[in-house]
Amino acid sequence: MPKKKEEAVKPPAIQLIFQAPDLPTPKVNPRSGKLAVEEEAERPAKQVRERPAKEKPAPKEKPAREKPEADDAQGGSTRMDAKRQRRRDGRDNSRRRTSVTESEFLARRESVDRTMVVRDKDGRIQIAVLEDGLLVEHYVAESQGGSLIGNVYLGKVQNVLPSMEAAFVDIGKGRNAVLYSGEVDWEAAETGNQPRRIELALKSGDQVLVQVTKDPVGQKGARLTSQVSLPGRFLVYVPGGNMSGISRKLPESERQRLKTILKSALPEDAGVIVRTAAEGATEEQLIHDVERLKAQWESISEKAKGKAPALLHSEPDLLVKIIRDVFNEDFQKLVVSGQSAKETISDYLSSVAPDLVERLSAYELSEDVFDHYRLGDQIAKALERKVYLPSGGSLVIDRTEAMTVVDVNTGKFIGSGGNLEETVTKNNLEAAEELVRQLRLRDIGGIVVVDFIDMIHESNQEMVRRRLLECLSRDRTKNQVSEITSLGLVQMTRKKIGVGLLETFGETCECCGGRGVMVHDEPRFKMPEQSSSSQKRGKKKEKSEVVVKKVVTAEQADVLKNVVNMIAQAPQSESSDSASKEPEGKTEMLNMVLESLPEPEPKAKPKRRRVSAKATNQTEDSSKE
Repeated sequence: MPKKKEEAVKPPAIQLIFQAPDLPTPKVNPRSGKLAVEEEAERPAKQVRERPAKEKPAPKEKPAREKPEADDAQGGSTRMDAKRQRRRDGRDNSRRRTSVTESEFLARRESVDRTMVVRDKDGRIQIAVLEDGLLVEHYVAESQGGSLIGNVYLGKVQNVLPSMEAAFVDIGKGRNAVLYSGEVDWEAAETGNQPRRIELALKSGDQVLVQVTKDPVGQKGARLTSQVSLPGRFLVYVPGGNMSGISRKLPESERQRLKTILKSALPEDAGVIVRTAAEGATEEQLIHDVERLKAQWESISEKAKGKAPALLHSEPDLLVKIIRDVFNEDFQKLVVSGQSAKETISDYLSSVAPDLVERLSAYELSEDVFDHYRLGDQIAKALERKVYLPSGGSLVIDRTEAMTVVDVNTGKFIGSGGNLEETVTKNNLEAAEELVRQLRLRDIGGIVVVDFIDMIHESNQEMVRRRLLECLSRDRTKNQVSEITSLGLVQMTRKKIGVGLLETFGETCECCGGRGVMVHDEPRFKMPEQSSSSQKRGKKKEKSEVVVKKVVTAEQADVLKNVVNMIAQAPQSESSDSASKEPEGKTEMLNMVLESLPEPEPKAKPKRRRVSAKATNQTEDSSKE
């Protein structure tokens, strides 16, 4: 027993613990078996050790990102910075783009049946490009005037606006053209080590060699560039350029062949851009094209020694320009209506591309060539706001000052089984193809926002985007497409060059100024629509109104004839009699006329209601009683 009592005695430390007040139990991590306080104490040490490894690549990237900020501090051009940023954003996509294989190139060409139709009528030339029988491009040119794009002028600087980073240049066309700082040839400007500011490169009264890149539209003048380029049949000649490029639409084998030819044929003081039409061109044809364009530049340089403003070089008319830029081996035939247009095209093709002369044919039917290919109806539909898809859906195209907005609707398209996602995806795929056709036909440029119907799966969104890019590959105008946002919007840009289809065939309304709404001085309230019951009541009231018909009997007609005859003879009797006496029987004649007039018939009394069968039986019973 005494031994047990000694074992029960507790050490002093334990006694203190049991006598202390209640404390919260410490938290233990079941995975590591350590206290949470100990883990928190160890975390800062680990973070300090890991930070140097993460921050090592940061100093290498910072100087590259801070370069544009240093340019801004020196007073650089914000317009040029924005242009560089856009190029930087699209550079990765353009460089990583896979080259076109020869099989894909041939498949793309054989899959579409292309035809060009030219109509020369009433001093106006219309050119239509058809793909599989559908109109995709339309051009109009008048014989008296044409486009200014591509013309080279010796201009005179009228005003320089540093805040707008632009200069206004007089080219002899009445309205001054605009030259932005991003289009200035800084190598020829000789600004030295100074920042690239337009006020340092140009001053009022200076003569500058410029080329038109955009026609004047509305209140905006023509757009200029001092980086001159001369287009040819197979390539574009860039005087003073030190780089060359080849179209990405050509297969890789053809690109390599053209590169070897350019190494020997390209002059040292110029650059070239090989076009898609150079496919299959021989070395002699390319050299001949370079020499011809080089001679043009020499003549321009000699004319530039004169006084400004002056036209140094003008592009050919629209007919030759379209044949040069658009018509190539992808077209199966070229139909021309008009003898003068046919001779112009034949002479140009025989001198530049003799292998394409056999595809030229004259239209000899009595029917109009545009009516034969049903182009008038397609142009009329392209001028409307709403475009219907073959399956029943629709596109609604609205043009604003800043951008063009396109809304995709399913309409009557209900799909053929499956679920809603499948139906929406099919409608969006069809809308993407029609959208590209409308962009090319209407020549819509600038920012375009497309509101596709929302799709849940990312694979379907990527499918629609790939279909859109595939259709845009046929468009020769420069464009750029972004990713589909979470709201189903696709933002894209398309270079705006000429005047659109709507501006060609339409004009602004004088009444509303193009808004489509008439504005009044006072508020206008619409009357509430009448219900169907009230409309029926109104119809019954209209029917119940009695129209009084004036009827003249045969006897009254004879009396009227006699009275009229007497009135007609009255002046003759007065002239014969010398005495000025009033005609006798004047009141009698008036009374006869009044009596001959028909009297209004009395209004018909409303019909009594029909008596029911019970009421008739009750009356009969009462009469019997």
